[in-house]
Formats: sequence, C-alpha cells, structure tokens
Amino acid sequence: QVQLVESGGGLVQAGGSLRLSCAASGRTFSNEPMGWFRQAPGKEREFVAAITWSGINTFYADSVKGRFTISRDNAKKTVYLQMNSLKPEDTGVYYCAGDPDGSDWRLGRNWGYWGQGTQVTVSS
Repeated sequence: QVQLVESGGGLVQAGGSLRLSCAASGRTFSNEPMGWFRQAPGKEREFVAAITWSGINTFYADSVKGRFTISRDNAKKTVYLQMNSLKPEDTGVYYCAGDPDGSDWRLGRNWGYWGQGTQVTVSS
C-alpha cells in the first residue's frame, strides 16, 4: 500500500519562504517521478512541479518558475518543494503525487497516488 505524507505548510507573509516535504512509504520510491500540485479555494487543482526519478530533470509551472525548487532524496524517500518569494496567489492546499503514467504530467488525472495535502497560506 502506498502512502504519501506532506508536511511543512503554514502561514507566511508575502515575500517569505516555506519548504514542503513529502515522505513516501510502501513502494519503490527511487524508481518513479514525483510531483507537486496545488488547489486554491474555488479553483481546480493545478500542476506546480515535477521531478524525474534521478532528480536530474525538473519541470515547473510558469507561475512558479524561478521561485520554487523541487528536489528529492531517494535514500530518505522524500521529495521537497522549496518555495521562495511567496505571493498571496500561491495560497492553497499543496499535494504530493506519485506514479505518473507516460503522458502529460501536468494533468492530475495522470498521477496514481496522492497525499492528503498541506495548507499554505500567504498573507499580503
């Protein structure tokens, strides 16, 4: 059974930083890509970032490029999302995702496993 557990969310002022973590258990973590999505109140869940199993290749939504950094530690079975220069529009529930298929990783329906989410609130 797969389990993804996010942590690190909270309340921060605009311009601040947070680091999210996603700990995986129950499967071979190092062989698969991992991703982060977010969902703001009243909006659909959207892609934020993804990383290949090796950690060499990373992908970002245009809205976070240059401010967020995704990384992973396969020995710890953990993926991270470092968020800098946060804006109020970054507010939402952030979800970790695993087990994507071979198609478009920006689509949530193409990911097989999800964590429960962690709330990020950025005040202006």
